[in-house]
Amino acid sequence: MFRRKIYEKLVQWKQESAGKTALLIEGARRVGKSTVVEEFARNEYKSYILIDFSKAAKSVRELFEDVSDLNYLFLQLQLQYKVDLYERNSVIIFDEVQLCPMARQAIKSLVQDGRYDYMETGSLISIRKNVKDILIPSEERKLNMFPMDYEEFLWALGDTATFPLLRSCYEAQRGIGEQAHRRLLRDFRLYMLIGGMPQAVREYIDTNNFRKVDAVKRDILSLYEDDFMKIDSTGKLSLLFDAIPAQLNKNASRYQVSSVLEGDRVDKVLELITELKASKTVLVSYHANDPNAGMSNSKNLSRFKMFLGDTGLFTTLMFKDRDFTENEIYEKLLNDKLSANLGYLYENVVAQMLASNGNELFYYTFLNEKSKHNYEVDFVIARKNKICPLEIKSSGYKAHTSLDTFMDKFSDRILRRYLIYTKDFRKEEDVICLPVYMVPFL
Repeated sequence: MFRRKIYEKLVQWKQESAGKTALLIEGARRVGKSTVVEEFARNEYKSYILIDFSKAAKSVRELFEDVSDLNYLFLQLQLQYKVDLYERNSVIIFDEVQLCPMARQAIKSLVQDGRYDYMETGSLISIRKNVKDILIPSEERKLNMFPMDYEEFLWALGDTATFPLLRSCYEAQRGIGEQAHRRLLRDFRLYMLIGGMPQAVREYIDTNNFRKVDAVKRDILSLYEDDFMKIDSTGKLSLLFDAIPAQLNKNASRYQVSSVLEGDRVDKVLELITELKASKTVLVSYHANDPNAGMSNSKNLSRFKMFLGDTGLFTTLMFKDRDFTENEIYEKLLNDKLSANLGYLYENVVAQMLASNGNELFYYTFLNEKSKHNYEVDFVIARKNKICPLEIKSSGYKAHTSLDTFMDKFSDRILRRYLIYTKDFRKEEDVICLPVYMVPFL
């Protein structure tokens, strides 16, 4: 399997929890949850039982409908899976736990019993229909899993040197040199094309064939579409999802739901967005009506933008209705010949990197009273008790009018301001011009 950072978090949970909590890992389909959890169980315990509820026998599912006799439950599991369990040295994994809500509810009794550790994985875990009839156990500790980040992608390619070098340059606030920068940017564009879904990365490593990588990503998108239809049979979730590239291409100040779904009530739309966000396939950036360190208190739920959780999938979704042979995005992006109207790819990858580092996504738009011009700051992140505005450029263009105007309006709230672009690191007075591949260090 690929080296994943979440593995260290699993080790930390085991050491700190000591059986007092179960660990629930949720994320979009195909991000590698089951793989990393089983690898962890194999390495860190004497034995483990993995119950995959997507194919578990009915007799196994029924065991969790009555957990009053845990001795009987554990005996049956050992018989069914032909694995011996050892007290305080075995873990039981509930894979795709959303398909057996009663098993998730049973976590409370199982953890209180204390004999074994428990891990749960799943997608669509927070979708309403998967939780409406059960008591959510307070003994659950949740952990989100994202697609492979840029450092994990480099690890997969056998490169362990680049990321530490970038970190040292970022911390020293200096550039890496024009020749090295061009190579690094090309490598980063490769990440944008392939993305962080382990299957797509594996296909690239094995075949070095973009067509085959694209086919893998199309299969994943098809899985998502199937899931959306299960959640909402009207097809509205699929329409909202498929329209994300077009909505970003409009360069509007928000996702214009009315152009995708005509006549839907606001409350129904917000419910659909909540379901889509809970699927972990998309990232939602909300408008911060009052950008400050506590932006969650002022976010506008009806004013938002949406991005895909994986930029590699985004590049495929953009041309979903075309055959791969008509798709020139791979060649153009890799060779830095991307037209200006495709710059929102960079917005998506920045959103992905910020989210994978634990940032909630916010943006801000405002009218300058003097010029009567509308401005937008692409992302605003909180640091300490201040904020850092980010303006994204898909080129080396260094103008930052939005940042300057935002600074005039909120100077007392700003810690640092960043222009994210495609040139080497530099500082222009108090504006930090940051190459896009250094965003993970923010």
